[in-house]
Amino acid sequence: MAKKVVATLKKEGSVMYSRVIKMSRSEKSGAYTFEEKIINKDQSADFFKG
Repeated sequence: MAKKVVATLKKEGSVMYSRVIKMSRSEKSGAYTFEEKIINKDQSADFFKG
C-alpha cells in the first residue's frame, strides 16, 4: 500500500507533496504518539513548529 502513496507523490507537473511524521511524548504516561500527514512541501516547516 505504501508504494502506491509514494508513486502518486512523484507525478510530473503536479504540486510537490511530502509525507511527514511528527513524534511527540505524552506528559501523563510518557508514551510516544505519532502524527502522520501528507501535505504540501512548502508547509512542512509549519507542521513541525505547531
